[in-house]
Amino acid sequence: MAYLSKCLSWKRTMAIFFLPLVLSGLAPRCDFTYDMLKPSPARFRWSRLTPFKLKNRTVGLSTENNAQGKAYFTLEGQKFMIVGGSIHYFRVPREYWKDRLLKLQACGFNTVTTYIPWNLHEQERGKFDFSEILDLEAYVLLAATVGLWVILRPGPYICAEVDLGGLPSWLLRYPESQLRTTHQDFVEAVDKYFDHLVPRIRPLQYRHGGPVIAVQVENEYGSFNKDKGYMEYIKKALLKRGIVEFLLTSDNDNGIQSGSVKGALATINMPSFVKDSFLKLLEMQNNKPIMVMEYWTGWYDTWGNEHNVKSANRIQDTVSSFIKYGISFNVYMFHGGTNFGFINGAHHYSHRLSVVTSYDYDAVLTEAGDYTVKYFKLRKLIASASGSLPRPPRLPPLTPKTVYPAVSLVFYLPLFDILPYLNKPVMLYTPVTMENLPINNGSGQPFGLVLYETSICSGGLLYASVHDLAQVFLNDTSIGVLNENTHYLRISKIQGCQRLRILVENQGRINYSWKIQNEQKGLGANASINGILLKNFTIYSLDMKMSFFKRLRSATWRLAPEDYLGPAFYQGTLEAGPSPKDTFLDLSNWHYGFVFINGRNLGRYRDIGPQRTLYLPGPWLHPEDNEIIVFEKIRKGLYIQTTDKPQLQN
Repeated sequence: MAYLSKCLSWKRTMAIFFLPLVLSGLAPRCDFTYDMLKPSPARFRWSRLTPFKLKNRTVGLSTENNAQGKAYFTLEGQKFMIVGGSIHYFRVPREYWKDRLLKLQACGFNTVTTYIPWNLHEQERGKFDFSEILDLEAYVLLAATVGLWVILRPGPYICAEVDLGGLPSWLLRYPESQLRTTHQDFVEAVDKYFDHLVPRIRPLQYRHGGPVIAVQVENEYGSFNKDKGYMEYIKKALLKRGIVEFLLTSDNDNGIQSGSVKGALATINMPSFVKDSFLKLLEMQNNKPIMVMEYWTGWYDTWGNEHNVKSANRIQDTVSSFIKYGISFNVYMFHGGTNFGFINGAHHYSHRLSVVTSYDYDAVLTEAGDYTVKYFKLRKLIASASGSLPRPPRLPPLTPKTVYPAVSLVFYLPLFDILPYLNKPVMLYTPVTMENLPINNGSGQPFGLVLYETSICSGGLLYASVHDLAQVFLNDTSIGVLNENTHYLRISKIQGCQRLRILVENQGRINYSWKIQNEQKGLGANASINGILLKNFTIYSLDMKMSFFKRLRSATWRLAPEDYLGPAFYQGTLEAGPSPKDTFLDLSNWHYGFVFINGRNLGRYRDIGPQRTLYLPGPWLHPEDNEIIVFEKIRKGLYIQTTDKPQLQN
């Protein structure tokens, strides 16, 4: 122990001077630490280690050390380097899963990684959905047929820039429950989720003949770090239900230590090749290989800010360094996809910023799965580094794009005309947030908007705490806007009693930091006028599910005027012809709302940018005529044009 302490102390004080020599193998060193950072002269024979060729399976992913103390991964006893890319199945149309996975494999990668979003799989407590775009098992098995290994990241918290970091909103119904801790209410919910999830994963594991070689315990817990026993609990929850493959954790530089757990390899997330961060890892686990679980190929966008980009040369240089030093890595994202529907998250540092609909991420493949300069540079680099790795003689073909005729939205229904087509409203003495609405089998409302109505018989100063954005109406007339920073609104003197309406939108719950604990959305209980509490509310859930749009087809739509102020639904027809293809909807003359194609929610648009187009996958279109409905919150636009190229920046 004395030798160990002296060795670690020397490393901390002298690393800044000796690191260049260490990396070259010339400096005096503590053998157990620095051998791992020496360049790896041998090529890894990735081509032999595929799900097809490894039939006799006993040991799975493991680690070993050579005679010089250099640590490396093995798979079935053979030296193995993880070359992974993140593709989230829930952000990609199911019809395009194979296309994206083939492009990953054709680039030279051997592993796909994906998060598993609890909030999508269990939107209602005890009711699980693993169908269509959420069919995890089908996705994992498809990866195997393509020749890819799989690393699963089941959380329960995943971040991923999704609503509440992937935790279901019904957890917020219980304010005493502490998220991401061993508080009884939270771990009971996790246990019931894992009781359902892990049996689906079990047969997909390597030692059961499947492609899953590793499973991540939670996600970036070092940045949260509220409960010292939590990570151990989650690890044991996975193990006792039958997870037998290699375990790992994943944290940013400053959370590696506090986010780790005994029995799982600590990995790091980073934007570039950061030598000091690797030294932290070596200090923690001196006989283990280094792995970068997230190397960020770009970044996500937020409404009202610039589109983020990262140069292809920078990506190439960083990945080249990983390969040079034998560091396994996973690029996040290889293909980002789309935040369809209401699944986007938000962050709150100095103020709240919601994540845009596109999760393009400036990734290796575009939002629509097209090749980029990054793709070709990485493909060439990996082919050179792997030596014998065979590449397909041809790349998977491009997904065709097209431009359709402009769509005129000739029919409309003002918001308050569609109330009869919503589910039966809730009548409550005082308002509650959407999570606490007594609907969906006691699970509340996860996403969308909520309309609160009550009667007022005098004007004055309205106080209302709303999250995130509210439009306030007197009868059908808009009288102002409230948000999380603006709680007061002056209402002019009125004649008799009038109907006060407050339409509140959940713009995406925070997905990172301790603030997730207080992310209830809607109208708070203490709404008042002149200090007198408002009471007797009628509350409508606008979750915009497919069933709502089916009911809306029976409504009597009116001819839309040339101009209309206020929230309304607009209907038109997109003519796709006999063979529908991908396209992008140009919403540049609209203001703020959501687009639904044949009842599917494509996501949010906003005139503040940076995103100007919405991705419309061809498989979601019918031959010939397709119904488009736009829910515009502010003011009617003119028409919707399509384009064969996305516009993701102002």
